[in-house]
Amino acid sequence: MRDTNKIFHLAIPCKDLDETVTFYEQLGCKLARRYDDRVTFNFFGDQVVCHLSPEHIDHSPKMYPRHFGITLTNIQEFNQLIETAKSKDLPFFQELTTRFQGKQEEHLLFFLVDPANNLLEFKFYHDTTMAY
Repeated sequence: MRDTNKIFHLAIPCKDLDETVTFYEQLGCKLARRYDDRVTFNFFGDQVVCHLSPEHIDHSPKMYPRHFGITLTNIQEFNQLIETAKSKDLPFFQELTTRFQGKQEEHLLFFLVDPANNLLEFKFYHDTTMAY
């Protein structure tokens, strides 16, 4: 487990700051800072910075190999997150599914797509020792 004094940082492109703020705030992420060319969010305890760069948007995103997200260790939080995404009409790239069914690494997952086509994966492992 990591110490709470260590925060992972990820920088991604965005095409419009206002729609980016709306999406991530609806997802439950807190806006930390906003500048003319970027916005920074508290993304479930880590830092995601969305840099305004519409020329770098992936117009045909694929789940693999490039996506990011969060692995939740509490099933109630996972269920609440998917309900929040549905109730806010956030765009799903992949609906809720089970991966590796019947194996020790079985987990639930779904993908959202943000306004700049960045893919976000959300997972819950039934056996939390399989998260790493």
